[in-house]
Amino acid sequence: MKKLLLVLLALSIGLAGFSQSRAKAPQALREVSVLKTKAVKGSESYNNSVYSPGMKSASMTEEEKIGNTWYDVGTNRSMQTRVYLHDDGTFGAVWTYGPEGNPSGVNRGTGYNYFDGNVWGDLPTQAIETGATAGWPSYTMWGDNGETYTCHDYYLGTILGTRVEKGTGTWNKVIQAGPPGVVDISFPRVMTTGINRQMIHILSTTWSAYNGQEHALLYARTNDAGATWEVENQLFDELGPDYYSDISGDIYDWAEPHGSTIAFLVGENWTDLVLMKSEDDGDTWEKTVIWECPYPLWAVGQITDTFYCPDGSHHLAFDNNGLVHTVFSISRGLSADGTAQSYFPGVDGVAYWNENRPSFSSDINALNPYGETGTELEENYSLIGWSQDVNGNGTLDILPEIAAYNTGLSSHPQMVIDDQNRIFVIYSSVTETFDNNISNFRHIWARTSLEGGDAWGPFYDLTGSLPYTFDECVYPSISPTSDENIYFTYQADDAPGTVTNSTSEIHIRFMTVQKDEIIDGITENNTVITDSKVSQNYPNPFGGKSTVYVMLDKPASLSLEVSNLMGQVIYSVPAKQYPAGKAELTIHATGLNAGIYFYTVRSGENSVTKKMMIE
Repeated sequence: MKKLLLVLLALSIGLAGFSQSRAKAPQALREVSVLKTKAVKGSESYNNSVYSPGMKSASMTEEEKIGNTWYDVGTNRSMQTRVYLHDDGTFGAVWTYGPEGNPSGVNRGTGYNYFDGNVWGDLPTQAIETGATAGWPSYTMWGDNGETYTCHDYYLGTILGTRVEKGTGTWNKVIQAGPPGVVDISFPRVMTTGINRQMIHILSTTWSAYNGQEHALLYARTNDAGATWEVENQLFDELGPDYYSDISGDIYDWAEPHGSTIAFLVGENWTDLVLMKSEDDGDTWEKTVIWECPYPLWAVGQITDTFYCPDGSHHLAFDNNGLVHTVFSISRGLSADGTAQSYFPGVDGVAYWNENRPSFSSDINALNPYGETGTELEENYSLIGWSQDVNGNGTLDILPEIAAYNTGLSSHPQMVIDDQNRIFVIYSSVTETFDNNISNFRHIWARTSLEGGDAWGPFYDLTGSLPYTFDECVYPSISPTSDENIYFTYQADDAPGTVTNSTSEIHIRFMTVQKDEIIDGITENNTVITDSKVSQNYPNPFGGKSTVYVMLDKPASLSLEVSNLMGQVIYSVPAKQYPAGKAELTIHATGLNAGIYFYTVRSGENSVTKKMMIE
């Protein structure tokens, strides 16, 4: 009976949009911690621990299975770029391919498929690499019509593969080893720049202690496909042992470049969330701390308070003006006895930040996603994602055993910003009403902002229809380029969590989502201000100051302009985010001549204009 009800519910959801109101997980579920799992590289057993204590469904989505694997660990934290829409409408996609019969990761490598503009290739039956144990690939364009990927070899370092003609021919593969004593570097990410995207940039980490840190972050750059290296195994002083005791694997990601301006994000529970940005193709770097960790130099023996923090799963993108936007998911950190680090899988939230905003502080509650004392997050402004109240009963009804991914309930956020500066965010989230009687499944959810991140539309369950009823949908990786659609790959199987000894086939799927389908929901719900919600200024007429009141049903960005009879703007109140309720905007008459004027209140694409008089 329960499964029948689930099917009926799935049929009723379709690709419907969900409201922005929030239901929270039970407090007991949010207060249980588990030991943090260090980055896993190969055939080691992954910690699959569980613990006990506006939504819509997009109808215009298309999906195709493009690969499979029997290796269940897509990433330890952040997702790297694994699918790319090329200028000519073709795609390349990669993933960690573990062959059937070797689920623990032996003989695994890089799975690859190519869309030639008409069809995807056959499902691959072997990895790109032969005779190696490899994994964690990252992919992008390279050269006039080529492609490149990187992954790590289990023993030798990172593998860089390039092809002059994408989709065909032999991969040219080179090994980039680490510094002396730590040759085995791992978890690489690749990005390319230059007029023809010939220059290749790679981030990776050491697999063992180096530079006075448990692991250290390294940067490399080549202009000839790895034949020589302009920069190799470069350390960042700003990310070194004076600041952090560890830069773990899989907690960093590149943005798609903005000309010669490049940027990456790095951080997790026990490391500041840091934006590193270079305006000269990586020669010099500027560090911005987005969130300050209260214990960045934690060492064994240090007992800590419990603090809200990023969980190490995040993403970033440039807009058309070169401004960096970021999304990151939230957990909590704790070292109760000073012997190990713990995190809280039941904590839930996806945060948003851009370079025009102030950073978050090191207060232990700065990233509290529940609106409690000390939080610096605001729903639908800087807190933009969370698990949804699918059944609409006002509570988040999830089973007490939550399959762990080293993250919170909502994780692996990805974002793409298009040529109209529209922001599209997707993430994987534990979803109520969908479960296997042990744990709830995760679905892929989406939100969009048409206002540069100042306001957000409804939530969309992209995998909420009947075919996904019993699917665990995780590890989304979005193409940093788009057209009328957004595109991403993700991993799906029938068991929540990561199980490296599973014998079940795991599916790699490619999804297409029409932008208009998830933008329409914003248009329908985005009439923030109307004539009736914007008051006449009071007093009116006036000679000193006058106030305009705006009644908001939800948080919104408001600005005000005063124009004369010639239409010239002669006074303005800059845009500012206001909470739901009554907002006040003040007009000062100082310096203005007596006469008739017009004031216009704006919120996104909505505006209301009224007349006023200065004495």
